[in-house]
Amino acid sequence: MNDIDRPLAPDELGERITEVFDLIGPLYRRAFRKVEQGEQIEGASVGVRSVLDLLRRYEPMTVPQMGRIMALSRQFVQRMVNDAVAHGWAEVTPNPAHQRSSLIRLTDEGRSTITTVLAREHALNRQVGGDLTDAEITACVRVLKQLLATFDHVDVE
Repeated sequence: MNDIDRPLAPDELGERITEVFDLIGPLYRRAFRKVEQGEQIEGASVGVRSVLDLLRRYEPMTVPQMGRIMALSRQFVQRMVNDAVAHGWAEVTPNPAHQRSSLIRLTDEGRSTITTVLAREHALNRQVGGDLTDAEITACVRVLKQLLATFDHVDVE
């Protein structure tokens, strides 16, 4: 096994992970601003965009389910759901399994909106340079999932 393939010692790992976090913050803020610029086009804020995308993948869902998946407070997610409902992009339906937690579903207009948002983002993401390989993206996703799992215990409320 060459040096690049060996697991890092804890001290080395800590330093390298700090490098990752030092890049994630600025990347997140810049991506957030880019999505906000799209709000002027589609009208969906970053939070509403996240709710619409989550519903696109897993609907129907309750607000608490969405909050857990996105690691956001239930109150914040509820505000984003309310905004989506006000725009006609989502609807609230009774939950046969739990009276106090309604199910949220996309409307046809919501599905169209998130499809448009994702198409615009996909076009932007296609511009990423660096001749990245599938293996590199897979490794990046693996690292980020491991980091996320490390902080699963952190309370978002």
